[in-house]
Amino acid sequence: MRQLRLKAGYSQEEFADLCGLHRTYIGTIERGEKRVTIATAHKLAKALGLPLSDLFKRIEESPNQ
Repeated sequence: MRQLRLKAGYSQEEFADLCGLHRTYIGTIERGEKRVTIATAHKLAKALGLPLSDLFKRIEESPNQ
């Protein structure tokens, strides 16, 4: 998630604002400390300008899994 956010050019705070989530929650997601619901994943994808299916595909293909 962090790589996608950085590639899009957002700070954690900017990205959190776009998602309607708290900055610290974004950090916990990026560190793998929290698992997200489909609704939250949809917010993340929308903020990145991606369809939800593309977000899942990119995360699955990430070498850091």
